Amino acid sequence: MTIERPALTVETDVLVIGGGMAAAWAAIGAAQAGAEVALVDKGFLGTSGVTATGGPNHWWVPPDPAERAAAVERRHASSLGLAERSWMHAILETTWRNLPRLEGYYPFAADGSGRTYYSGVRGPEYMRALRRYAEDLGVRILDHHPALELLLHQDGSVAGAAGYARLDRRDWSARAGAVVLATGGCAFRSGLLGSYNNTGDGHLMAAEAGAELSGMEFSVSYSLSPVWASTRTLPYTAARFYDADGAPLDIPPPGAGAAHLQGLARALEAGPVYADLEDAPEALRPILRRIQPATPPPFERRGLDLFKDRFQVALFGEGTIRGVGGLRIAGEACETTVTGLYAAGDTATRELVTGAISGGGSLNSAWALTSGLIAGEAAAGRTARDGRRADGAAHPAGRAGLRPAKSARSVDGRAAITLAGTQILEPTKALWRKAATLDASRLLLGDLWREIADHAGGEAGLPAIAAREAVAVTAMARWCTAAALARAESRGIHQRADAPATDPTLAKRLLVGGLDTVWTRFEAFASAEAAA
Repeated sequence: MTIERPALTVETDVLVIGGGMAAAWAAIGAAQAGAEVALVDKGFLGTSGVTATGGPNHWWVPPDPAERAAAVERRHASSLGLAERSWMHAILETTWRNLPRLEGYYPFAADGSGRTYYSGVRGPEYMRALRRYAEDLGVRILDHHPALELLLHQDGSVAGAAGYARLDRRDWSARAGAVVLATGGCAFRSGLLGSYNNTGDGHLMAAEAGAELSGMEFSVSYSLSPVWASTRTLPYTAARFYDADGAPLDIPPPGAGAAHLQGLARALEAGPVYADLEDAPEALRPILRRIQPATPPPFERRGLDLFKDRFQVALFGEGTIRGVGGLRIAGEACETTVTGLYAAGDTATRELVTGAISGGGSLNSAWALTSGLIAGEAAAGRTARDGRRADGAAHPAGRAGLRPAKSARSVDGRAAITLAGTQILEPTKALWRKAATLDASRLLLGDLWREIADHAGGEAGLPAIAAREAVAVTAMARWCTAAALARAESRGIHQRADAPATDPTLAKRLLVGGLDTVWTRFEAFASAEAAA
């Protein structure tokens, strides 16, 4: 018999929810600003999220005005009207100033010319370094404490959060002057390495509080990996592809963008596809393990030489992780449209710096660092100004999966996640979007939402965590589908087979929100720069 312990209550200046790169930097930023900080994570800060399994690089440009301006202009030109130069400059400067502060915590390598190589790091060691840095700054870290819902003041501002401690088997609640959501993106349980906990929990909690989302149509992103295990994509940039009979396949290179993924998807639909990495750069081979330590082991366990043997590959969906969409950023402090609530990393939209194309890789890493620091500092400033406000009453905002709208009954959460994920991940649906198939998905997901909103939940503890994950994945799929249906054009990673042209009048951000009723609307302008 499991004995439940008395509930844990926490009071702090800033509460950070999440355990990846952005969450760690948010906690660091808030603590450096003088705040008392608590961090709660579904997993363990240091191993949670996709950073811990990869080898992240950061967008890294020296502080030479001409060099930075040129780098920004190159990226801005590829954003298709949805990014802002001011944010690009901000992440370059913030990353340049702050990443070297990990010296003493992370063993940065030399760059071969007598200087320290800061921009590229190994994910596992990077996350361990961030954890130690946060601990030394006094951050209280509560691992295996998933948040289930936000707490709100009577005026609708955020008062904290509540959840359940997996290992301690007890409820917890935290009151805070401000909350930073850094729970990552949503991979829809695709099997992508490191993404199992990324189910859109933060987006759901924020939407229940009234937050808006943006860029959810830009959710089409995949990693190419061996069919038996998701790894990372770095070695595949020079891959040649073959069918089961050894005949070469004519697939556009990765630089072709959507055409590359469409070519792979067509080939995979026709039969098994095999990759050959003999043309990979020689310089990559001896350093791959150092850059991406999780990539070689799956091959070694099968007795395969990654760079000599052909192997079968598959596409693993990344959803909004290497996609773009997330909570709408309403100002320069990474605040959401809910008072007292901030967003960082993949929980926030990255349109500000990537526009309509994936920010996967260096841009996303620089964004996670920067948005985390900015959000943490802003949350600390808000609490310093307004106080914790912990004396007044606060009410829980959670609904579906916790408090069913009708009678509680058993709902198959795993089946719900699979069904919702299929609408987003199935390549034919994702890479050749059409109004008819999107509308069919919209109706199916609407019925699924009604079922889980009316009946899922009502149980405490571990069942509540599972129920909320099913609710969050379904909500994310509905927002992605609604946004893809509303943007009747092709732009960046959002490709409509029935609207293949890019409409110049739609160089605007598309907002989405709502739970029982999902809504969409375009902003008047893509950015302040566009308005000018």
